[in-house]
Amino acid sequence: MTQETIMYGISAKRCDTVRKARKWLQANQPDVTFHDFREDGLEKEQLARWVASIGWEQLFNKRSTSFRNLTDADKADINQDKAISLMLEHPTLIKRPVLVNGDKVQVGFKEAEYQAWFTL
Repeated sequence: MTQETIMYGISAKRCDTVRKARKWLQANQPDVTFHDFREDGLEKEQLARWVASIGWEQLFNKRSTSFRNLTDADKADINQDKAISLMLEHPTLIKRPVLVNGDKVQVGFKEAEYQAWFTL
C-alpha cells in the first residue's frame, strides 16, 4: 500500500476491539495513524466514502448499546441516508475499528484479516 493507513475508532479505554487491534498494530505495523472520531470528529464525506466502499449495513452497528438506546422512530426504516445521519450524530453506532488506506476500507478486527491487509 502506498498511502498511509489510518485506523478510526474510539479510545481503547472504551472499546475492547479497538484496544486489541491497536495492540496488534503496535506489535506488527506500528506506523498506522489513529483517529478517534469522538475526539477528532468525523466528516460526512469521509463516512459517505466508507459507505460507498463497503455498504452502510456493514458499518452500522445494530448490536451496540448506542443502537439500543435510540428512539423507536430512529430505529425504524433505516436506509443509507438515515444510517449516515445517525452515525454522524452517534459515532458509537459505527462498527470499530475502521481501517482506511485510500479507497480500501475494512471494519472490525480479526488477526488474519489484518495480516492480509498488511501482507504479513
